[in-house]
Amino acid sequence: MERKQTKQIAVRGVKIGGGADIPVQSMCSTKTWDVEATLAQIRALEAAGCDIVRLAVPDRRSAEAIEAIRAGTDMPLVADIHFDYRLALLCAERGIDKIRINPGNVGGEENVRAVAEACRARGIPIRIGVNAGSLEKRLLEKYGHPCAEALVESAAGHAALLEKFGFEDICLSLKCSSVPLTVEAYRLASERFDYPLHLGVTETGTAWNGTIQSAVGIGTLLCEGIGDTVRVSLTADPVEEVRAGIAILKAAGLRRGGVRFISCPTCGRTEIDLIGLATEVENRLRGLDRDITVAVMGCVVNGPGEAREADYGIAGGVGKGLLFKKGQVVGTYPYEQLCDALLDLIRNSESGIRNTEYRENEG
Repeated sequence: MERKQTKQIAVRGVKIGGGADIPVQSMCSTKTWDVEATLAQIRALEAAGCDIVRLAVPDRRSAEAIEAIRAGTDMPLVADIHFDYRLALLCAERGIDKIRINPGNVGGEENVRAVAEACRARGIPIRIGVNAGSLEKRLLEKYGHPCAEALVESAAGHAALLEKFGFEDICLSLKCSSVPLTVEAYRLASERFDYPLHLGVTETGTAWNGTIQSAVGIGTLLCEGIGDTVRVSLTADPVEEVRAGIAILKAAGLRRGGVRFISCPTCGRTEIDLIGLATEVENRLRGLDRDITVAVMGCVVNGPGEAREADYGIAGGVGKGLLFKKGQVVGTYPYEQLCDALLDLIRNSESGIRNTEYRENEG
């Protein structure tokens, strides 16, 4: 797929835009001033595959904690700032790697100048975060309601404030809770701006509903070549955001590595507990950093063919299954032994795989 070429920014060495791989972001749900809790959550996000972590900075106490958090992790950190430009300055002084702000809501132009100069001096990029729920009053009066044109005009106005002071190390987001509106806004933004775009659908709900909405919105844009970094917003553990984001990138063909797991929908031809087997295999392979495809198929119609196409696979029969490796049958096992046999096959075949990887994932 041909991706829109944008300017490139760097967040503590993680590149965004300019054709770079698309990083996955999430946001801590801890109180930022609680350094130990925040660092624990950052470690969990990093283990899940997160590339960039955002922290809420609503007050001075949180801003002052950035220094200790920065000292405790190498993860790229973003400060989420609203209204008080002085918090952005404090975070810049204390080692933050990126700032999320709306230049239009931090007071006069001198405040914007101060933030721009502080960030320029330290090589800190700024994400302009436009949200349909917080559009400027003048835009709501002009357009009557949140729309794609209003979101793009808002982003353009905020960017112009930074550009006025010679600051162009910028990333843009234009988020809505409506998937169609989000897609339309990003399409217009992609046509108008060369800045990298941070993709996301906001306020999507719980893990189930939010993942579906995010997959449709973010996935549509990615498949059109639009987008340079993603955050899946869920009312859930932030680790679930990371897993969903990685899965969306893999589905769009934009990220490799880790197990690609496929299994068929169950039907009346199935002679094994396919749901239980597929769930067990997927859970035990979670987090395994190997670029392989594993198939768990339930019957003899499409199962053997699909399993042969995978690196490793199972094709179910009557209470048992065939085990495949790269197209070749390597054994037949009773249902109860299939999962262990599959994992043993992968463990023994993939060079460099440590047994501890499986023990960690199985636990």
